[in-house]
Amino acid sequence: MSSTTAQRPSFLKSQIGGLPRPFWALWGGTLVNRLGTMVMPFTGVYLTQSRGLSVAAAGLVMGVFGVGSLLSQLVAGVLADRIGRRATLSGGMLATAACMLALGYSTSLPAILASMFALGLVIDVYRPASSALVADLVSAEERPRAYGLLFWAINLGYSVGMTAGGWLAGLGFVWLFWIDAVSSVVFAVLVWRAVPETRPESRQATGGFGVVLRDRVMVGFTLVALGNALVYSQTMTMLPVAMTSVVKLSPHEFGLAMALNGILIVVVQPLVSGWLGRRDPARTFALGLAVMGVGFALTAYVSSVLGLAVTIAIWTAGEIVTAGIPGAIVAALAPAELRGRYSGLFGFAWSLSAVLAPLLGGPLLELGSGALWFTIGGVGLASAAGMLLLGPAIRRR
Repeated sequence: MSSTTAQRPSFLKSQIGGLPRPFWALWGGTLVNRLGTMVMPFTGVYLTQSRGLSVAAAGLVMGVFGVGSLLSQLVAGVLADRIGRRATLSGGMLATAACMLALGYSTSLPAILASMFALGLVIDVYRPASSALVADLVSAEERPRAYGLLFWAINLGYSVGMTAGGWLAGLGFVWLFWIDAVSSVVFAVLVWRAVPETRPESRQATGGFGVVLRDRVMVGFTLVALGNALVYSQTMTMLPVAMTSVVKLSPHEFGLAMALNGILIVVVQPLVSGWLGRRDPARTFALGLAVMGVGFALTAYVSSVLGLAVTIAIWTAGEIVTAGIPGAIVAALAPAELRGRYSGLFGFAWSLSAVLAPLLGGPLLELGSGALWFTIGGVGLASAAGMLLLGPAIRRR
C-alpha cells in the first residue's frame, strides 16, 4: 500500500470523524435544503417577468421581505430556547415550504406582498436553531470544524442550486417554488426524525433578550459581525452593479468570475477547516476579516475579468479563514439555555446588513468606485481591529 493511500483514511477521519450522528443528519438536511434553494436568487426576475411588476413595485416587495427577515432570527432565537431547537427548525422549514407555494401562486400585488413578508419572517427561522443544535451536540474543541462543514454544505448546495435554478426558470418559475418547498419539507422531516431535542431546562430560557444585550462581549461581537456582513453583502448588492455598469463587464463575464468564489470554497475549505479550528478563534477571525477587507478594497482597481477574479480569490481566502469561527464564538459566549437567543442576535446582524448594504453602497458608488471599495475595505479592517480588541475577553470565556 502506498503512503498516499495509507494517509487518505487518516485525512478523511480528521475532516469528518469524531462528530455525532445527529450532526450529520443536520448537515445532510442543510445540504438538501441548499440544493433546493432556487427562488430567492431569481426573485427579482420572477416578479418583473412572470408577474409583470414594475421595478419600483418589485423593490417594494423586496423591502417588505427585508422587514420580515429583520424580525425572523430574533423571534426564532426566542423560540429555539423556549419550545426547543428541533421544533423551531422543523416548524420553520414547514412554514417556509407553505410560504414558498403561496408566493408562487400569488398573482395580485397585495397577495405577493403578504406572501413575501411571511416568507421573510420564516425563511431564516432555522438558523438560530441550527446553530444552537451544533453547540449542544458538538464539543467545544470540534465546533469550529462542525460549523465549517455546515458552511461548506451551504455553499456546495447553493452553487448547484443556482445552476439548476437558472435552467429550470426557463421551463417555468413554478418549478423553482415546488423544488424549494419540497427541499424544505425534507429538511424538516429529517431533523424531526433523526435529531434529538437538546434544549436545556432553565428558568432563564423564559425571559427575553435582556440577558443577551447585557453581555457586552456578545454585543461587541455582534457589531464585528455586522461589519463583516456589510462587507460580504456587497457581493450581492453593489458588486454586480459596479462591475456591469462602471467596469462594463457583461453579466456572463461577471458570473464567470464569481463562480471562482464557490469553486474555491468547495475545494479548499474542507482541506483547511480542521487546522484553522485549532487556532485561536479571535485572532483567526480577525485575520480573515482583514484579508476580506483588503480584497474588497482592491476592487477599486479592477478593469477586467482577470482583475476581478484576483480580488475575488483574495476575499474568498478571507471568507474561508472565517468559516466556522463565528458560530463557535457565539456558542462559547452563550449560556447553554440561551444559545438560541445569542445565535438570533448574531443572525440579526446579517439580516440588518442586507438592508443597510445597498443603502450605504449606492450613494458611495455614485461618488466613485474608490469611495465605495476603500470604504468597504476600511469597514473590514475596522472589524478586524475590533475582533482583536475583543480577543482577551473571548479567551477568558
